[in-house]
Amino acid sequence: MSRDFVGALLQLNAEKGVSREQLIRTVEEAIQSAYRRSPGDEDINVRIDGESGKVRVFRARLVVEEIDDPLTQMTVAEAQAIQPGAEVGDLVETEQLDQEAFGRIHAQTAKQVVLQRLHEAERNVVFDEYASREGELITGTVSRVEPRAIVLDVGKAEAILATTEQSPLEHYRIGQNVKAYVLEVRRSAKGPQIYISRTHKGFLRRLFELEVPEVHAGTVEVKAIAREAGSRSKVAVASRQQGLDPVGATVGQRGARVQAVVAELGGEKIDVIEWSEDASTFVAKALSPAQVIEVRIDEEHRIANVVVPERMLSLAIGREGQNARLAAKLTGWRIDIRSDVSVAEAAREAAIAAAELPAEAVQGADTEESGGAAAGVEAAEAEPKTPAKPKRRKAAAESATETHAKADVEPASKKAAKPRSRKAAPKSEADEAAAEPASAPEEVAP
Repeated sequence: MSRDFVGALLQLNAEKGVSREQLIRTVEEAIQSAYRRSPGDEDINVRIDGESGKVRVFRARLVVEEIDDPLTQMTVAEAQAIQPGAEVGDLVETEQLDQEAFGRIHAQTAKQVVLQRLHEAERNVVFDEYASREGELITGTVSRVEPRAIVLDVGKAEAILATTEQSPLEHYRIGQNVKAYVLEVRRSAKGPQIYISRTHKGFLRRLFELEVPEVHAGTVEVKAIAREAGSRSKVAVASRQQGLDPVGATVGQRGARVQAVVAELGGEKIDVIEWSEDASTFVAKALSPAQVIEVRIDEEHRIANVVVPERMLSLAIGREGQNARLAAKLTGWRIDIRSDVSVAEAAREAAIAAAELPAEAVQGADTEESGGAAAGVEAAEAEPKTPAKPKRRKAAAESATETHAKADVEPASKKAAKPRSRKAAPKSEADEAAAEPASAPEEVAP
């Protein structure tokens, strides 16, 4: 029986992948649980020798300072009476039991408990195996295609690829081999649930480690990744070995290495740039393939003001702002992009405004100082013009009176005022003065 028991342990170890120590502990707990279901047997313990398979059943109690459960605990004094030198926390054996006390009902109960504990142990082993692979690549076969997820068979468990973690460029079919990035492993009643992703930026990092030996060895380090799955990604790399070109090593000869990653991602575009400690240099490289003229860094507000040629403005921004958005994610700076033409125009307008402002201030001061004098001149010029006509008309009336002494002055003055109401009045004052003396004697003569 002992040999059969050891052989069964070895077989379970090979089939379930559970260690021998864990199997032995599981069987001990199962038999112990079967014994303790009988009243008065709460202190029974079971030990199994893993080499010989011999089972030993005995009663034992735990040594404590204060007894809470008298069936399974004892004081220090009681323990030292049985086993000298016993201390708190020791398990003191009180009685050795015969295995014949283990009846048929106990055996059936122990069998059920053993099977249940074996399933639990197997699930724990699988969970520990995949939990240690979080953040790594995993390869599985598509077993089911559901509306909200795709289920992959990864061996001892199933992995769930949700639709939110799928690239929009990819389509899956049953039986297809798929690589994915392990996001999280959770416990469940049916076993471990593995959640995977193909859109996470860690998936892109692991693919470069798989395709580029320098990245896997650590001589080339992937510093940062900005990704929009299915469309475009930017990867910043740096070299830890002097003289090694990180971009060239990552791209490979004729782009062979990066093309392998692009093929795995279904045609997603990847820009590989060199990482730099200088923020302005890093921002300028992150906006590639656009050329950058100047980068001004605002440390306080974390803003990078970038100047690009006019012809490169649309390329720097990208379609729907994608290039600038990815560059901002990659560098961690807020990027403000302007063309050199707009910057030059803004500088010229600022210079003109700065030059015009003092001239206007001086001109305004001169106007205020000379305002009173100018007003006085205008008043002086306007003052003699208004009484000019009465003086001339008065002179015409006096000349008419001197020429015709017999004529009455009152009618003459009334007749002389008549030309003021005529519609065809002389256009100038000189013509009017010349015309009035000539017509006055004719109207006054009897």
